[in-house]
Amino acid sequence: MNTTRTLLFVISALSSYAALAYRLSQVRRSWQDSAYRTLVVTLGFQCLTFTMGAVAMGGESFLGVGNLAILLMHLSAVAFCVSAQIILLRWAAADEAAIRKTRYWMITGIVLNALLAALFFLADGPGRPTSDFDGTDRPLVLTYLLFFVVSQAVPCVTIFRQCGPYARMTDNASLRQALRMLSVAAVTLFLYCTARAVNILTGAAGVDIGVWRVAASVFSTVGIVILSLSLTLSSWGPSVDKFLDWARCYRSYRALYPLWRDLYESSPDIVLEPPGTSVSDLNYRLHRRVVEIRDGWRDLRPYIDRSTNGAVKTGTSTGTGTGTSEECQQALTEAAQIRQALHAKRNGTAPADNADVGDFEDRDTDNFSAEVAWLTKVSAAYSKLGNAS
Repeated sequence: MNTTRTLLFVISALSSYAALAYRLSQVRRSWQDSAYRTLVVTLGFQCLTFTMGAVAMGGESFLGVGNLAILLMHLSAVAFCVSAQIILLRWAAADEAAIRKTRYWMITGIVLNALLAALFFLADGPGRPTSDFDGTDRPLVLTYLLFFVVSQAVPCVTIFRQCGPYARMTDNASLRQALRMLSVAAVTLFLYCTARAVNILTGAAGVDIGVWRVAASVFSTVGIVILSLSLTLSSWGPSVDKFLDWARCYRSYRALYPLWRDLYESSPDIVLEPPGTSVSDLNYRLHRRVVEIRDGWRDLRPYIDRSTNGAVKTGTSTGTGTGTSEECQQALTEAAQIRQALHAKRNGTAPADNADVGDFEDRDTDNFSAEVAWLTKVSAAYSKLGNAS
């Protein structure tokens, strides 16, 4: 079990150092921002907390003092929770009320750490076995441990209660996501406090709960990883959103290729620029591909037979089964009509009842996202018809 707990401490420490290193990479352009400086201090305390936790798991003394690593871990954890509360205030506002609350939390943190250190030495912390700090019936050590747990649980509750209102107050989408993620971290870390209290009290009562003792460490690690992400989300979140938008554009761009290719072969003049493979200007290329598909479709109007269902004429089922939506059915019909019209254009046989006026079936071409989604469905249906033929 000690190996598992050590590993979890290491994971928490690594996630903390990764978040700190990422934020420190922005020091040149952000150091003048007080919220940024507070955030760096918060992450520094977070790193110290879990570094000392890993050290405590490796031996009973640190710098020649028994259980000193445990005391430093607890003191830095209190400082970390207080500074996390302060950074939340900094994110929410910079008015006089926020400054007053910041002073209150700083004084609270100093008092809590002073009391914690006093209890540690009154309980003869340096002379106690390390196992006592997992739960013991010694009154002073037990008081010290429960005091520490309460000092961690209270900030979790206050942070959770404030994240919701603060998220609704801000217009910054990335900050709003960070606050929501921070509230999840607060809940997870409160579960750590609950599990830690259970470990302490069962240890004091002499009850062995076995492998369930590691639950506290699991909650702690999960909560810290989520917290590390939330404290850095406001800076890397927009980059991730841009990448996801790029990925969606790329999928759509590739999905439209089968339909665009055959329309281009039928009407090469729809392309204003030579076809290329570069994706550096993907958004522009996706817009061009949609426009070119539309132009190719309009070139086919004299060859589209509107008098019959195109899907039937290709000998392919329109998919009227229970699992097919009306929109997919319509996309399949449109795709079949396009395929039939391409064949008619190659043979030079225009139907008597053609569609020399009109467009795709009443689609809102001003909504580009909806346009791409619809054409993607048509292109997918077009590919299936090609595979079936």
